[in-house]
Amino acid sequence: MKKVRAAGYQFLIEHFELRVLPNWHKSLVSFAGTLKTVVLEDGFETTTFPAVRWPGETVGDHLEFALKYDGVNLGILSALFSVVDATEIVLLVESKPTGKYVRRIWFLYEFLTGQSVPVKDVTQGNYILLLEPDEYYTTDSGIKVKRQRVVNNLLGCREFCPIVRKTDILSSMEESNFQQRCEEIIESYPPELKRRALSYLYTREAKSSFELEHLKPSASRTERFIVSLEMATKRDFCNKEDLIELQNRIVDKRFRDLDYRKNQNYIGQMISFRDQRIHFVCPKPEDVESLMTGLLTSHLNMMENAAALPAVIQAAIVAFGFVFLHPFEDGNGRIHRFLIHNILFLKNAVPEGLMFPVSATMLKKPDLYDYALEAFSRPLLSLLKFDLDEFGQMKVTGDTGNFYRYIDMTVQAEVLFEFLKTTVDHELELELDFLVDYDRARKAIQEVVDMPDQKLDLLIKLCLQNGGRLSTSKRRTLFDFLKNDELEKIEKIVQKKLFSV
Repeated sequence: MKKVRAAGYQFLIEHFELRVLPNWHKSLVSFAGTLKTVVLEDGFETTTFPAVRWPGETVGDHLEFALKYDGVNLGILSALFSVVDATEIVLLVESKPTGKYVRRIWFLYEFLTGQSVPVKDVTQGNYILLLEPDEYYTTDSGIKVKRQRVVNNLLGCREFCPIVRKTDILSSMEESNFQQRCEEIIESYPPELKRRALSYLYTREAKSSFELEHLKPSASRTERFIVSLEMATKRDFCNKEDLIELQNRIVDKRFRDLDYRKNQNYIGQMISFRDQRIHFVCPKPEDVESLMTGLLTSHLNMMENAAALPAVIQAAIVAFGFVFLHPFEDGNGRIHRFLIHNILFLKNAVPEGLMFPVSATMLKKPDLYDYALEAFSRPLLSLLKFDLDEFGQMKVTGDTGNFYRYIDMTVQAEVLFEFLKTTVDHELELELDFLVDYDRARKAIQEVVDMPDQKLDLLIKLCLQNGGRLSTSKRRTLFDFLKNDELEKIEKIVQKKLFSV
């Protein structure tokens, strides 16, 4: 016998050769030692248990062990249930029909497969929660399922069901009151600044959202996106009709979609004139309708049955879920970031008359943003089989829908929390301070030269773009009316009031 053997999910993955995304926790059992050890590496946890914890040799033994020690991973369970002999599940249920882990496995088998296990309903005993609220984010009360006497408190549905674990990072989030903190910040600034600040923050957010995609849109295209961001405060956009309308508003009219995409999407980077490096493969077009229906249904479920769910958790699920499904030909990234704002407003996480410039924070921390995306996309890439033809058209083979259907979105929630925390604790005040300093700089410059507002703003902009000085060419072509001493005073004002030391 091996000195160390896999247990729980890892045993099942190896035994059935399952192609699945890795679970956050791996269990091993050592037959040589007596101590339990835990190793943390790159966000994953491996626990080695002593021999007395060996669960046994059957599928049921390791399923129970997995739910007890490895947590609930719907992606792995779905893959397992598609290949395991249903008799294994019957034997497990008949052996312990009232056991809490067995009842959960029984429910999840029927939930994920849509197939009924040929055993009698449980008729006595207390109801048990499917997910432990101390370990997972769940709906508030859940739905009682009489058959297994289980309360289904999952956040999603069969077509799309995310899992978010209550980690130390996310537990600390629950102590953060973003709305109160923002109100305290705003109250420390002049009241007349609030309206200008809102306009400025929307513009900043729109431009940052484009910059994250390395785009330099026209002024009119930027303005259309600003108007769209302002609409995020008006109503719930998480429905197919509004999402299509939003996509049509923010992209070039030649790439407007009338429905979800019908082609295979992917995100890649040209590394030579003939080769591309693929970063992310989107769901197959035939899976998109079902996946998006599931995402939007899950959103409604959370809105109606999870009032206590933190806004950050729901925003992460909906926004990152959307970008992973990539339902449109173009505009998915901007809509993904739009949805963050939409959910925050719907959950009353943002004070009225304000918005969080989250994209600006993402732009300053691109590695963290990439980490949130790659935590899902990178391991997924190794599981997919695809090919590109000479025209860059991709073909994906095999059944891949469940990879996108059952995602552990804990990492994405943690990263979004970090972005919002940074935005509120640092970026918001920096942006507001800049506006205050900008007003002071304008007033001081007008005392040097009383010029038209448009020229004044352009002058400040050009100085800021050039390290606090106006270039010789720009002065000659645009500001030849300035005297040398006037320009010197203006440049000193810009450098003093608008550049951080």
